[in-house]
Amino acid sequence: MNWLLVFIGGGMGSMLRYFIAQQLVQSKHFPWATLVSNVLATALLALLVVYLKSGDKPAWLLPLIGVGFCGGFSTFSTFSAENVQLFEQGQWGFLALNILLSVSAGFGVFLMVGKLSR
Repeated sequence: MNWLLVFIGGGMGSMLRYFIAQQLVQSKHFPWATLVSNVLATALLALLVVYLKSGDKPAWLLPLIGVGFCGGFSTFSTFSAENVQLFEQGQWGFLALNILLSVSAGFGVFLMVGKLSR
């Protein structure tokens, strides 16, 4: 049953990521859509983790939302591919900015949600 929950959540997350990519102004210099999707997915996962720690919760939430939706909504592979593209184009500043923003925003959001829940 969990595989079905992951499948459904992953499909929904992937569709939302695609929607965000289509709606954001595309920049040929900086991958905003991937950054936004990854940070939002991280925030959602952080909220879910905090929620699940607060007692008995339905077992289906983690495979549906945590693994499926957040896994489909975030994208390490696209993040990596876009960083290689920036590297190959010699866009060193944007490459460093993308890595720094993505990692620090993801870490910061997860840390902040955890602290707010205490």
